[in-house]
Amino acid sequence: MRIEIKRWLEQGLEELDTAEKTIETGKWFAVAFWCQQAVEKVLKAYYLFKKKESPGTTHSLTFLGRELLLPKEHWNFLRDLTKEYYLSRYPDATEDVPYKLYHEKEAREYFKKSKDLILWVKSQLKE
Repeated sequence: MRIEIKRWLEQGLEELDTAEKTIETGKWFAVAFWCQQAVEKVLKAYYLFKKKESPGTTHSLTFLGRELLLPKEHWNFLRDLTKEYYLSRYPDATEDVPYKLYHEKEAREYFKKSKDLILWVKSQLKE
């Protein structure tokens, strides 16, 4: 596996670990953010692996999923998680303070689905 793929994958896995550790703090907005970051980086690793070129600076998980022909069962999740790149961080994205908008149930669901998707991608990288 090329070094740049390994680096994107390694960083994505570290960010998934950060999301898991953040669950313990109850900072649900941060869990959403770290899940988005983890999935983005792992999908970029897969993009490099599959397409042999960079996807560029996109943060759109739906774009990456479409380009990679991910199974349709992941599409709704990617659509929902994509927005967390902005919503979990910027008060002007929702006209409220992001940390007040998140709850444990959705944060744990983001983590579970992120982990499942990342495990699937890792299985594809072994081809």
